[in-house]
Amino acid sequence: QVQLIESGGGLVQAGGSLRLSCAASGRTFNKYTMGWFRQAPGKGREFVGYIFWSDRTTFYADSVKGRFTISRDDAKNTVYLQMNSLEPEDTAVYYCAASQVNYCVGLGCYDNWGQGTQVTVSS
Repeated sequence: QVQLIESGGGLVQAGGSLRLSCAASGRTFNKYTMGWFRQAPGKGREFVGYIFWSDRTTFYADSVKGRFTISRDDAKNTVYLQMNSLEPEDTAVYYCAASQVNYCVGLGCYDNWGQGTQVTVSS
């Protein structure tokens, strides 16, 4: 069974940085797409970006492109979301998710989710 555990959230000032981690277990993930999503208060869950495990292809939402970077560490079976130049609008609960659909951007193709980690950006 796939298990995803996020960590690294917290409170940061605007312009600051945070790195979120997603520790994955229960599968061999080399054919998975690992996505990051976020959900702000009162809003729906939105796509942030993904990394396709086997070839390291990444893709980002326009709202975070150039500020956020997704990477992976094979030895630790962990995916990272490096967030720079954070803005108050980035405040949300951030979720890691795994999909067996290659290069997946839609919520519906992710069937394994972490519990989420809170990121709060103060102005």
